[in-house]
Amino acid sequence: MAIQLKLNHLHTYALKHEKQRKPGLSTSAPQRSQKFQAKAAPNARQLLQSGAIKPIPAKDAAMAMSSEGFVLLDIRPSWEREKARVSGSLHVPFFVQDLDNGPLTLLKKWVHFGYIGLWTGQNFTTLNPDFLRQVETAVPDKDTKLLVACGEGLRSMMAASKLYEKGYRNLGWLAGGFNRAADGDFPDVEGPEELQYATIGGVSYYFLQLLILLQAVGKSN
Repeated sequence: MAIQLKLNHLHTYALKHEKQRKPGLSTSAPQRSQKFQAKAAPNARQLLQSGAIKPIPAKDAAMAMSSEGFVLLDIRPSWEREKARVSGSLHVPFFVQDLDNGPLTLLKKWVHFGYIGLWTGQNFTTLNPDFLRQVETAVPDKDTKLLVACGEGLRSMMAASKLYEKGYRNLGWLAGGFNRAADGDFPDVEGPEELQYATIGGVSYYFLQLLILLQAVGKSN
């Protein structure tokens, strides 16, 4: 009996304490977490799908530059641009050669050369830490129409996304990169190589030259 009376007393105390609790107290923690929840920035594919960045194929790029006022921003590394480039285009590399000679970086360079560099001729690179600042210096007006381009289209997609986050809102993306360009798509091209082959290097470059030679022999026969 004494135990039952004690249990009833505790139950009555708990109910009284529950009624005195302020309304909304139990939901304050979730509200506070929502207040400080950060909104994720859209990625490059989302920006393209929404139309915030305009995809422009190589066959339409010259018209976009001459008629719509787009300025071509070439973000390839210097060794690709030296092979072939569109006359009058701006150049700010998104990736630069990694000159760090620390033990870990040297190991990465060795692996890169064995698996990628020997075949493609590409140097071991790192993101250009001054990319955005250099673009802002070259193009201070963020209303300028920029057509961002690289060899295959992947690096330029990343670069365009970074520029959008920085406040550039009139952006185009060269869909597929210069590799998709055909002869005559860009009328003024400088350099010793074909624009669509400027990304190719290393052993693969010699395979390409052999393929071009075989095609030429086949046509002559």
